[in-house]
Amino acid sequence: MFRGKLDKLVDKEFNPVLTHLFLGGENGIFSTMKLFPLLILLTLAVPGHPQSPSRGFRVRTITAGVTPPSLSDTVWLAKAIHFLMAAKKEVTSAGYEVQTLRVATSNLSTLLSGHTLDQTLEHLEVWDAIAARNGVILSIGQVLAPNQYLAGIGEWATKLVQHTKTISFSLPISSHALGVHYASIKAAAEIIQALSKIDNGEANFRFTASANCPAGIPFFPAAFHEGGNSFAIGLESANLLTQAFAHTDGGTSRQKLKELLEKNLRPVQELGEKIAAGSGWVYDGIDASPAPGLNASIGQAIETLTGRPFGSPSTLGACALITDVLKGLDIKKCGYSGLMLPVIEDPVLAKRAEEKRYTVEELLLFSSVSGTGLDVVPIPGDTPAEVIEGVLVDVAALSLKYTAKALSARLFPLPGKKAGDAVTFKNPNLTATTVMEVK
Repeated sequence: MFRGKLDKLVDKEFNPVLTHLFLGGENGIFSTMKLFPLLILLTLAVPGHPQSPSRGFRVRTITAGVTPPSLSDTVWLAKAIHFLMAAKKEVTSAGYEVQTLRVATSNLSTLLSGHTLDQTLEHLEVWDAIAARNGVILSIGQVLAPNQYLAGIGEWATKLVQHTKTISFSLPISSHALGVHYASIKAAAEIIQALSKIDNGEANFRFTASANCPAGIPFFPAAFHEGGNSFAIGLESANLLTQAFAHTDGGTSRQKLKELLEKNLRPVQELGEKIAAGSGWVYDGIDASPAPGLNASIGQAIETLTGRPFGSPSTLGACALITDVLKGLDIKKCGYSGLMLPVIEDPVLAKRAEEKRYTVEELLLFSSVSGTGLDVVPIPGDTPAEVIEGVLVDVAALSLKYTAKALSARLFPLPGKKAGDAVTFKNPNLTATTVMEVK
């Protein structure tokens, strides 16, 4: 539907604004002296800088937050990519590996200006093509206003995912202003079921139901932006927790973790402040959530602390201890800054799920003292919509129990799979496990 028009759309919408951006005379944003290198930036994916010796953790993302003036405008994206490339160079030069560069826009629902969601698709495909060309990924935030339902939302989400490569999105299912958003929950369940039919269910990697989530989260797919240009940093730092707990006991683990995290995160904060100085971009802080990866397991960190497999008695206490430390770090924090337990992004969590050491309901219990909710949880492909809605209601209700509780739900109904079935994924960031039962 859209791919055949893409080159014309990019020529029509992107190139003229670049001409204005660079050749706007003395009123142009950039001088013509900068035209050639930045045009190269915007047409080729820039290779990563050689990495310095490991710091023991990675920068998962530098995320730029931007409010696009309109759907047809792409100048903002050019500027964001230029900023992110410069920021990455600064961070890698300091010895940190940067895994991804991301751009979070203001909520799509606020940019419609009389457009229907279907009418946004061509514009979003242009944004996506520019981002993909430069190795950047996008989040367009909440696609419907809070507590709204739109017939056909699942079909729209299917089109978006099928015709873009980088775009993530969300729906808000709770807020302290409106409580539980039941209309949004119905829409979210429809999206989850629709996306489960694409790419063997892996399309749900790009969507989340966000509960009481603030602007400024650097992690996707819950990210959205409000206000002027700013940026935040998210880390893959689960290995630091394992390191902190390796030689501690119950009486010293809290203090050791705080000291180690502050020692390692303060230099990152200084980098953020340095990047912000004179750039016109505001530094929002670090999302201190210790995001795990395939070789950086939060499950391993918790087991190092407790001495027991994840899901055993004391797991809840470990989650609470870690979260308390994260919330009390003496750095500039943003986003979740809580404990992430993404089942199929963490090999230890995936293994313990396979061993049936914890349930979906227990993940919610752990979220009551931590965050970020139910993340990348594999469930049976035939899970009814009303059951998915019930799970989302529980996540929404839990998010409202505390003033600053930000949770999200990224569920993976897997077609043709039932509880207990083994499952593997094409996405290299996801690990094999078994499908979890939803009661």
